[in-house]
Amino acid sequence: MKLENSDLIEINDEISTEFEAAKILREYPKDTVILNNIKGYDIPVVSGICNTRDKIANSINCEVAEITEKIIEAIDNPIKVDKFIDFSDYETSDADLDKIPILTHYKRDGGPYITAGVVFARDPKTGVENASIHRMMVLDNKRLAIRIVPRNLYTYFQNAQSEGRDLDIAIAIGMDPAILLASTTSIPIDYSEMDVANTFKNSELELIKTSSGINVPKADIIFEGKISVTETVAEGPFVDLTDTYDIIRDQPVITLSKMHIIKDNPVYHAIIPAGFEHKLLQGLPQEPRIYKAVKNAVPTVETVVLTEGGCCWLHAAISINKQTEGDGKNAIMAALSAHPSLKHAVVVDTDVDVFDPQDVEYAVATRVKADKDIMIVPNVRGSSLDPVAESDGTTTKMGIDATKSFKNIEKFERVSFGE
Repeated sequence: MKLENSDLIEINDEISTEFEAAKILREYPKDTVILNNIKGYDIPVVSGICNTRDKIANSINCEVAEITEKIIEAIDNPIKVDKFIDFSDYETSDADLDKIPILTHYKRDGGPYITAGVVFARDPKTGVENASIHRMMVLDNKRLAIRIVPRNLYTYFQNAQSEGRDLDIAIAIGMDPAILLASTTSIPIDYSEMDVANTFKNSELELIKTSSGINVPKADIIFEGKISVTETVAEGPFVDLTDTYDIIRDQPVITLSKMHIIKDNPVYHAIIPAGFEHKLLQGLPQEPRIYKAVKNAVPTVETVVLTEGGCCWLHAAISINKQTEGDGKNAIMAALSAHPSLKHAVVVDTDVDVFDPQDVEYAVATRVKADKDIMIVPNVRGSSLDPVAESDGTTTKMGIDATKSFKNIEKFERVSFGE
């Protein structure tokens, strides 16, 4: 992983992986920090490589306001990877998690957790490869418990179960933010996230073939192993996006076989649970899906943002170039349907900066009449991460139309935007 020294905060004090490292990293929520002296380990810990929209935009060569457009372009025009390298730049050995500075973040955690590990797998039925970030709890020096939600990897896992054989995987830690972003995008199950990453990287992405034939990009640490289709263990507790503990579940077990550590200054990437890096990587790739849905209803939509204050998951701010009365409410309904976990949506005009919470609040304060501009939708599917959702996942959603009314529109014009 290439780190720009000018952007780094380096800490050289000896630091423990148990609670202490996470505590220090939380003190720098939007900085890139490297902990150079981890007690008992030779590998430093880095965090915060993509904890701001500016860093993510820089990784894919665009402005912050262009991130959604750039993701959509890459998803719609994936470029098949045609460059391959081998493990000659790596030290290869039997897998041993005891040699990796995996952090324990909070006192009620189920154990140390890998939080920035991208899992690579191949569908046993179709041969299509998938990359996705998963939390993985350390069980011993060769085994992990992996949290799998019903998405592509879960489908691959089910297909492996139906064939009665464990699922070959690789885990890559310490990669370019553009590759991490591609790994979190929502794409059809017959697409490869690495082809999306290759578009971000202007066709320069290189892959390495593991012993099981799975292709992974260059990373500081790469593991090879299998997900058992029969063995499960209790996974958790773990702090999720909402800075609250997720429940304990029985989850599959990974058994690792090989470990490849890059020879040239390896670092271990740790994402702090509920930190900005966690929120942005999980939530930001959902913005294109919401944008597309809103555009179908309101073609003049400008920007969709899942806000950091809403954990990049539960709250959206949407700007539209309003053409008719009712556009705001149509945008709300489309957004709430596109991202089922979305709980509250605010729609504003284009003179409001959706990246500025203060500006969005201004629109709510000056352009909302509660009895006609607020929509309440009870008894709908919500997010399992929402602490106020019912046990079956249902919740109440709200939309706020904070756009200017065309009646007496001159009353809403902002003087500071004038000539």
